[in-house]
Amino acid sequence: MPDLPAKEAALSKYDRLIAAARANAPAVTIVVHPCDETSLRGAIDAAAEGLVTPVLVGPKEKIRAVAAECDVDLSAVEIMDAPHSHAAAAQAVALIREGKGELLMKGSLHTDEFMREVAASATGLRTARRISHVFIMDVPGHPETLFITDAAINIFPDLDAKRDIIQNAIDLWTGIGLGTPRVAILSAVETVTPKIPSTIEAAALCKMADRGQITGGLLEGPLAFDNAISPEAARIKQISSPVAGHAQILVVPDLEAGNMLAKNLTFLTHADAAGVVLGARVPIILTSRADSVRTRLASCAVAALYAAARRRDATVAVA
Repeated sequence: MPDLPAKEAALSKYDRLIAAARANAPAVTIVVHPCDETSLRGAIDAAAEGLVTPVLVGPKEKIRAVAAECDVDLSAVEIMDAPHSHAAAAQAVALIREGKGELLMKGSLHTDEFMREVAASATGLRTARRISHVFIMDVPGHPETLFITDAAINIFPDLDAKRDIIQNAIDLWTGIGLGTPRVAILSAVETVTPKIPSTIEAAALCKMADRGQITGGLLEGPLAFDNAISPEAARIKQISSPVAGHAQILVVPDLEAGNMLAKNLTFLTHADAAGVVLGARVPIILTSRADSVRTRLASCAVAALYAAARRRDATVAVA
């Protein structure tokens, strides 16, 4: 992030994102099946912070019962009735297709059920871009926000999928106002080795960036995790590049590696991991039941910032 005044620099990385999102008009957010306290309170807390304007889709009486039990005020919130979680997901996706929301937010239904409706070929929210997930990590002791992608959706992405995964992450980074990102394509080693296919793909992706097939970021790879984020490790390995030792977006070889990396940071360094799904018609807020209130707000803030940037771009395009 650019240099900040001392008072602002004292805030956490998430706090700065939340503060930036408050400066924009709240994004209309379709919330799918918020039928437990965590998912319902997450949407209402984000509304109270001025980040989103929620529209709740699900069994109306069940949502109201949860609100009453948890002392959540829904008097100013629109609720659209749907009999069960599957119907709620289908109805919410239809509302997005009709242009009635800028963001989609998962409630208490299972991620697979939710994403099945999002990814449906005829009725879902697919675009020409591959759908992917980004963890927005606030790691204690690390000076910058870290993006990790993709650790939640694409299990073994091929080269074409990785191109989209990287472009989605770059577009999010620039869209929320963080500047030009330094992108490290991770593997176990920093040399191109035929026995490790991810190193070959990393080299190919860097060449794709050289040829304009990936735009908006500085790419380097393959890099091992240490020499991606540690200037000292990069110096010892004699890797000289703007990215090595200073990476901001970490592109993992596959979902297993990314999931382990994100969870290691979460449980060993007490990092927070907000999450957003990209590549669909709108950004999608994908939270976990284990997320803290601050992490949920950060997920909403990042998605709302990106929605505001897309709103501005659309206005410029029309003008």
